[in-house]
Amino acid sequence: MDFTIDLSNTGITADELKEQKEDTASIMEALWSGKMDLSGWVKLPLYFDQRKMRAILETAEEIKKKCDTLVVIGIGGSYLGAKAVIDAIGGAGQLKHDGIEVLFAGTNLSPAYHLELMQKLEGKDICLCVVSKSGTTAETEAVYHIFKKIMTEKYDTSFRDRIYFITGTGEGGLREEAKTEGYKLFTMPDDIGGRYSVLSEAGLLPMAVAGVNIKDLHRGAEIMATDMGWDDVLQDYGINRYLLKEKGKAVETFLTYEPSMHGFTEWLRQLFAESEGKAGQGILPMALDMTGDLHSMGQFLQDGAPVFFETVIDIEENPFDIMVPGGKYDGVGLAALNRAAAKGALDAHKEAGVPLVHISVPVMNEYVLGQLIYYFETSCVITARLMGVDPFDQPGVERYKSEMKKFV
Repeated sequence: MDFTIDLSNTGITADELKEQKEDTASIMEALWSGKMDLSGWVKLPLYFDQRKMRAILETAEEIKKKCDTLVVIGIGGSYLGAKAVIDAIGGAGQLKHDGIEVLFAGTNLSPAYHLELMQKLEGKDICLCVVSKSGTTAETEAVYHIFKKIMTEKYDTSFRDRIYFITGTGEGGLREEAKTEGYKLFTMPDDIGGRYSVLSEAGLLPMAVAGVNIKDLHRGAEIMATDMGWDDVLQDYGINRYLLKEKGKAVETFLTYEPSMHGFTEWLRQLFAESEGKAGQGILPMALDMTGDLHSMGQFLQDGAPVFFETVIDIEENPFDIMVPGGKYDGVGLAALNRAAAKGALDAHKEAGVPLVHISVPVMNEYVLGQLIYYFETSCVITARLMGVDPFDQPGVERYKSEMKKFV
C-alpha cells in the first residue's frame, strides 16, 4: 500500500475497535464471496477482461484522432468517478500531451450551464460519450438529444461515428437508441452500481481519452484488493467511522489542500451519502478545499459544534512550485506554504479535540489513486453494513425519479 492512514487521533480505543472485528470479518467474507448484490466491483481489478481493456484503449485512440474534445453526458456515478480521476491526475495540464480535453454535460438540468458549455464548444471538433447504466436517466436522455441535434447539424450523417454509448444490458432506452443509430456500444456489468463503477467501462473510457494510464489505475486497485491487511488493520477506518457516528459525530469533512482533488472528494460525497443515507442512518459527507475553506469554514472546524470528524487527504509532494519573489515570504515556495498550512491546521484541530483521520499520500499518480478508490469503496461497505443498511441500493433516488415523472 502506497499511502498511510493515521487513526490515532480519532478518540476510538483499541478495545472499541476489537469489539467490532467479528462483525466486520463477517462483512468482509460476505463481500468477497459475492453474496452481496451489486458487489461485482470487488473482484473487478483482479479479473477485468483484457480484451475489454484493449477495446477501451483502442477506442480512446480512435476518439483522440477524430476530435479535440470529448463531451461525456452522464450524471452521478456515470461521471463523478471519471471526473475525479481526470482532475486528480491532470492538474496543471499534466495529461494534455497524452489526451484531449474531456468536458461533462447532463450533470444537471440547467439551461444556463448547457448554453455556456455549447459556447465553449464552438469551433471545437467534438465526440460524445453517453453514460447511463439504466439507459433511462432523465438528465442523460434529455441532454443527449440536445447534443445529438448539434452533432447532426455539424457533421451530417457522419455524426454516428462520433458518438459512443456506455450502458447496461437492459433493453430499451438509450441501449435501443445506440443499436438503432449504430453507435459503438460498451456494456456496463449488471452487478456493479453507478457509484462503484469508476473502474469499469463507465469510468475507464473517458479517462483513457483524457490521457489517464488506466492500466496503472487498475494495477493500484488490484494491489489494494489483495492486501492482506483487509483481514485486520485495513478494516479500521470503516469501523472508526461507524463508532464515531455512534458517538454523535454525524458529519465527516473530507479535507484536501490541492484543488485537483476536488473532483475526488465530490466522488466520495456520493459514495458515502448514497451508500449509507438510509433508514435514518448515515454520516453526512462534506468536501472542503483548503486553504480557501480555512477562511470560510476554518473557524467552525476549530471551535464550532462538535458534530463532525475530519478525514484529511494529504498529498505530500507537489511536482510544481512557484517561488514568492518578495515581501514577508520572499524566496519561499507556494508548495512549502501550502504544507505549512496543512500541518498548522492539523495540529490546531488536534489541540481542539477534533477527531482526525490523516491519510498521507507521498505523491499522486494513477497507481496510488487506484488504491485509494478501492480503499474507500471497501471501507464504505464496512461502515454501511455495521449500520445495518444496504450499501448498494438507493431507494431515495428512485423515489424522486418517480415523483418527477408526475410533472413532465
